[in-house]
Order: sequence, then C-alpha cells, then structure tokens
Amino acid sequence: MQLFPVTDVHDPRLDDYRGLTDTALRAMNEPAGGLYIAESTKVIARAIAAGHLPRSVLVQERRVEDIRAIVGDFDVPVYVVPDEVAEAVTGFAVHRGTIASMHRPELPSVRTVLEGATLVLILENIGDHTNVGAAFRAAAGLGADAVLVSPGGADPLYRRSVRVSMGTVFQVPWTRIVDWGSAVEDLHAAGFDIAALALRDDAVSLDAYAAARPERVALVMGSEGDGLSRTALDAAHHIVTIPMSGGVDSLNVASAAAVALWAMQR
Repeated sequence: MQLFPVTDVHDPRLDDYRGLTDTALRAMNEPAGGLYIAESTKVIARAIAAGHLPRSVLVQERRVEDIRAIVGDFDVPVYVVPDEVAEAVTGFAVHRGTIASMHRPELPSVRTVLEGATLVLILENIGDHTNVGAAFRAAAGLGADAVLVSPGGADPLYRRSVRVSMGTVFQVPWTRIVDWGSAVEDLHAAGFDIAALALRDDAVSLDAYAAARPERVALVMGSEGDGLSRTALDAAHHIVTIPMSGGVDSLNVASAAAVALWAMQR
C-alpha cells in the first residue's frame, strides 16, 4: 500500500468519499460496476477475504497500523487524514477511523446462488438498509445458504447495511432478482418449497411448517409497511405465520427472518 497524508478537504483524491449517495456510487461508469463504501477495519477485512478489491482507503492517523495489516499487500492508495478532514469530507463522524472505497463485484445469477443451497432467504421490497443488514446477519448466523433480494429492495452493499450486518453481507452468497417470474422458475427447477411469511387466515403456523420441513426451503419476507406483494404470495407453496401474543400481530422483518431461520434448523 502507499501512504499519502492529506490535509485539504477539497483534495480530488478524496472524491470517492465526498458525500456520494449509494445511488451515485452504483451508477459510476469508472470504475466499471461502480463502488461501495466499507466502514471499519473489521468490515474491510471481511470484504477483502470475500475477494472484493479496494480502490482506495481513507484512514485517520491513529488507525494506520490497523489498516496496514489488512491492505499492506495491495497496490492501493491509503489517504491518511486528520479526524476533522475525514468528517468534513464524508459528512459523518468516522467513529471507527477507517473507510474504504471498494470495487463493486459482478453479481452471480440466481441459479448460481441456488446451487447446493437448501435454505434460502428472499427479501422482497425491503427498503430499510438497517433491516436488510440485520436480515443478512441473521442469515449468516442461523444457517441460510443464500439470500435473494428483489429489484425494489435496498442495497445490501450500502454503507449502513454493511455496518449493521457486521460484514456478513460478504460471507453469505446473494444476488438480486431481475424479475419474480424467472426467479420462481429457478426456485421450482431447483426443487425449492416457497414459504411466504404473511398474516392470512389460511396460513400455517411456523411450528407446523418446520415440523414437516421440505428438504429445500425458500423463506420470503416482505416489507413492514405493505407486506408481501400479490405476486410473491401467489408464487408461494405455503403461507406461514409466526404465532404471536400480547396483542402484537407481527415482528420487525429482520426479527421475523431470524425466528423463521432458527425454526428451520430444529
């Protein structure tokens, strides 16, 4: 790695970190495929372990040795900045002292992600990045082999999603669905039973579904506001619900994903 001290907040070498939105990062033509931001040495290390390549690193002076252990073998510029410069450029307090501009990898096909999987989590139109990150963390910790994200869902590589997931977005195979029709065809071809988590009169309880769990299961979770779309519900082999008490009808989507995944392990 190459160390470059930077004290000017307007230095163009820091443009990757200059208040760019997730949409802007993804839409960049140079480099091809766009970028995403990884925050903290732990997250950067997990991204690199997953084969992702850094384009540059912005590090506060006290964290130089920490990042050296992670990117020391890469031909990548490391911009060493005072705390106030890091905050002025990014627009937020860089509490963990290190962020990296990472090349966004090409996503695999749905069929590739499903190969060898027996338990898949599908996130449909979940727009909250915190919920997406938490769902990925549940997927990694509770035995999901893969995650599929619908076209309208939040980006798992958005900075907040990555941070909340504690970098587990890099260890669980995932891809984005292009359209429901082709995704359902791929799931059917791979022998998956599609279980949609929803509140409906004809739903079976999660306990009952788990007790007779099919060999290959795809759990579909919808947004907290609108729930699952009619298309997703119609594609499901089973409608499944988590029994609740205390006058509460449902859980936060990430919590519901964790409960459902845990039940599939039993």
